[in-house]
Amino acid sequence: MSATCDSAAERITGYLGFSCHDANPFVTVRNPANLANWTMPVLEIMIIGGAIFAFVHALQRLRRDGDPTNLGLWFASLVYLFVTEPPLYFPGWFGLQQQFGFIFAHNVFTVQFMYDRLPLYIVAIYPALSQLAYELVRVLGVFQRRGALVGAVCVALVCQVFYEVFDQLGPQLKWWAWNLDNDMNHPLLASVPLNSIMLFASVSFGALTYLTVKLVGQPTWSGRALRARSLIPRIVVAGALAPVAMAIASAPGAIFGGHTPNITAQTVVLTIEITGLWAVGGTFLVQQWLQRRKATDPQPVNAFVRIYPAVYLIVLAVLWASTLPDFVGAHDGMTRDQTPIGNAPYTLLCFVASVACIAAVLVPVRRGPAERPASNQPGVSMR
Repeated sequence: MSATCDSAAERITGYLGFSCHDANPFVTVRNPANLANWTMPVLEIMIIGGAIFAFVHALQRLRRDGDPTNLGLWFASLVYLFVTEPPLYFPGWFGLQQQFGFIFAHNVFTVQFMYDRLPLYIVAIYPALSQLAYELVRVLGVFQRRGALVGAVCVALVCQVFYEVFDQLGPQLKWWAWNLDNDMNHPLLASVPLNSIMLFASVSFGALTYLTVKLVGQPTWSGRALRARSLIPRIVVAGALAPVAMAIASAPGAIFGGHTPNITAQTVVLTIEITGLWAVGGTFLVQQWLQRRKATDPQPVNAFVRIYPAVYLIVLAVLWASTLPDFVGAHDGMTRDQTPIGNAPYTLLCFVASVACIAAVLVPVRRGPAERPASNQPGVSMR
């Protein structure tokens, strides 16, 4: 076995329908018409298009409002990606084989990097999802009225509800597969590890947002212009430090880990953490929505917020609808094709919560004063 294709990787990639042997170490491009199923290119277009849309919006926020936070978050999410993903794909390279082992493998999509382990759409989902959640929370007025910490908690919840509509569907359509022989992937909520729901889908994006707002956004909001040479290291630090929050959040559950993990205790801990995030983040979001309805100066709703979150949910709703016959006909959590299904009640709850987040910012409020011209906003010097 090679260092990039051990027995676990060979088994999981074989289940997905390809071999991890002799994969290109840099980039592989495939015909999208020849992928495993039609949902895969649709998913790629939706996610990659969202990342591009988010980048254009971030530039507009910088030029129009003088606020580099969106652009900082876009790039910080990529820093975070390249800090966290390679050790997950190749733990042996980083001396983490004993701690992590082989966790999961993505299927092969149109464009794939790093020995076929990293699809381009996964690179794109980091900036797309972080911008989606941040903009919904920002436009709702949470950061303006309640500060960076509360705003980050709300972003963590919004990220979770949007991401899990996608995450609970992926294993059934073989977009990726978890290595269920790895104790790190237990306990599960149907086909998705609870650790992934709490740590990746929530804590990571919340921490990334908090660090970016504190290091990039707030100096500008307070009138301090940041030059490009100051922005770049701040963005790198924000992306690189976000995994620390994941380690902290995983500590309570790790107490019950070890060679003989107590899955029941870990389930209880993670359930408490997820429920707590829903309770705290949901309370803040509802309170802010009620205040926004009465506000005389609500944050303006931009094109990205009006369009992309709804497109994201509509596309995933169509993909979910296409899988319903197999989902309904599943036996013992497995379809006829022996792929694991997601958790229907939790997915529906996340879908409803996602729609509520969109409605909270799109439902008209009492019109307030016009937005300040860009010349009155704090600026950023790019010299």
